[in-house]
Amino acid sequence: MPGPRAVAAALVVALLSPFMTACAAGPGGGARSPVTIAGSDHLGGAPVHLAQERRLWAAEGVDAAVTTLPTGRDALNAVLGGQAQFGVVGDLPAVTAALGGRDVRIVAELSRFSDWRLLTRTDRAVAGFDGLRGRKVGVPQGTNTEYALSRMLASAQLSAADVTVVNLAPGQVPAALARGDIDAGVTFPSFYEAARTALGERYAELPFAGYAARTLLIAGPSADDESATAVLRALLRAQRELTADPAGARRAVLAQSQGALQAGYVEAFQPRYTYGATLSAELLTQLQEEAAWAKAAQGLPGSADRSALRERLHTAPLAAVDPAAVTTG
Repeated sequence: MPGPRAVAAALVVALLSPFMTACAAGPGGGARSPVTIAGSDHLGGAPVHLAQERRLWAAEGVDAAVTTLPTGRDALNAVLGGQAQFGVVGDLPAVTAALGGRDVRIVAELSRFSDWRLLTRTDRAVAGFDGLRGRKVGVPQGTNTEYALSRMLASAQLSAADVTVVNLAPGQVPAALARGDIDAGVTFPSFYEAARTALGERYAELPFAGYAARTLLIAGPSADDESATAVLRALLRAQRELTADPAGARRAVLAQSQGALQAGYVEAFQPRYTYGATLSAELLTQLQEEAAWAKAAQGLPGSADRSALRERLHTAPLAAVDPAAVTTG
């Protein structure tokens, strides 16, 4: 009987294989380059989903196939496994891949988000982050939410050693809270309302803005610069349309989610994301901080040195499309 990793790999292949199509006709009858993109967060990667919904790829000579997986960790694994050329992932999965010596290149930061919540229950009386000491906290490990939890704990001079961390899938956190299996949880914003519904009058939350999560476009070994540049051109077009018509962009993202997102959530949270394809010194600093944390907390190999992480920023495609957006120093 295959193990969990084999089953997960087979699932990724099954999700992506329908999109592995041959070249289609491009502008003027020319061939369009087939490109596969594994996404995760619909709101963080909104330009990708807007480009898909409005068919913006063709104008840049791209025949793009986009599929959305449950987490950035899953999207990263699709890229590393060769099922996708590009991935839309959070900053932490990209950092852990780099520390592990995997062949990933960060092509652009697509967005950032800092409206995090610690979800808890009124009967647990967690009035502040210092109240987490000795508690059970659920979190999808290996995703940005794990780093968000680390920053929450650090704000109260605590660490993961001061709590019991329970590894849960993003959608499992609300139910675990409702059953009382955990005292608190950190999950993706798309599950905040589910937690509120599951807990009813017992619902409580602590806002946290001390971590700006970044959604990144990464390229795997099979992605070339020509494809990366074409993808970025389409995404910049989508970004302009998002800025000009935010309500229309929200409708497009909602349609692309195919029922995974609710209209109320998209309306409330998409305006809280800051969009813009960039590669900056600020991003590099954050990657360095996360790499140092990952090495200390997870015992990962690799170097957290700034120069080593700078090598992971593949600036050529973005510089070709928008030179001013590359400010890595």
